Amino acid sequence: MPIIYLSPSTQDWNQYVTGSGSEEYNMNLLADALIPYLVSNGIRYKRNRPDMTAASSIREANAGDYDFYLALHSNAAPEGRYGEERGIIAFYYPGSAQGQRAAELIAEELRKIYPLPDKVTTRSTTTLGEVRRSRAPAVLVEIGYHDNYADAVWLEGHWDAIAQQLARALTSLFGLPFIYPMDPVPGVVRLNYGTLNLRAAPSSAGVVLAHMPNGAAVTILGEWQGWYVIRYGEEVGYAAAAYVDEA
Repeated sequence: MPIIYLSPSTQDWNQYVTGSGSEEYNMNLLADALIPYLVSNGIRYKRNRPDMTAASSIREANAGDYDFYLALHSNAAPEGRYGEERGIIAFYYPGSAQGQRAAELIAEELRKIYPLPDKVTTRSTTTLGEVRRSRAPAVLVEIGYHDNYADAVWLEGHWDAIAQQLARALTSLFGLPFIYPMDPVPGVVRLNYGTLNLRAAPSSAGVVLAHMPNGAAVTILGEWQGWYVIRYGEEVGYAAAAYVDEA
C-alpha cells in the first residue's frame, strides 16, 4: 500500500487577511482534515511538524522511502497586487511524469469545488525546493490566496471538502477505490481453516501482503464493496469482509 510524506506549510509569518491565523496554522487544519481520508483509504503517511522548516521536511522525507510528497500551502500576491489575485496552482518538477500526473489529478478534483474553476491550474517549476529536491514524485499545491478575502473565507469554510478532493486525487494516482472515512474499529479474523490474505488491492488477484490466521487481531479502517481496509501489525491492505468480525 502506498505511503506519502505530508508537508503542511511551516510558514507561521504569513497571516490570513481574515485574521484566522497563519498559513502554517490553516494548512495544518487542512492536513488534520485529510488524515481520516488517508487512513480509511489505506494510504499510510508521515507528517512534518510545525517546528520544522521546508528544508528539514525535505531531508526527513528523503531519508525515508515514500511514494509521493504532498506539500500543502496557500498563496499570496506579489508586492503591489496584495489581495488582487485568486486561484489554485499545483506545482510539479519538470520531467517528473508522476509528479505532473499527480498535479493534474489534484487540479481536476479541486476544480469541482473551487468557485473559479478556470483559475485552478498546474505549473512546472525548478525554484520550489519541495518539488525540486524531493526524491519522491512531488506536488506543492498553493490552495487559494490568503491575502484575498474571498479566497481566505472560502478556504476556512471548506477544509473537509478540499481534503476529500485531495484524497480522491491520491486514490486515483495510486489506482485505489475512494472510500469515505470511518472511525477505525477493532476486528478479529474468523476462519474455519487456513489463513486470510491481506492484499494490496481489493481483488482476489491483488498482491498478498500478509497471511492472517484465525483469531488475528486487526483494525478495520474502511469498507468498500465487500472488502475491508485492514491494519494488521505494520501492514495495511484489503481483506474480504466476510472473514473479519468487529471485535
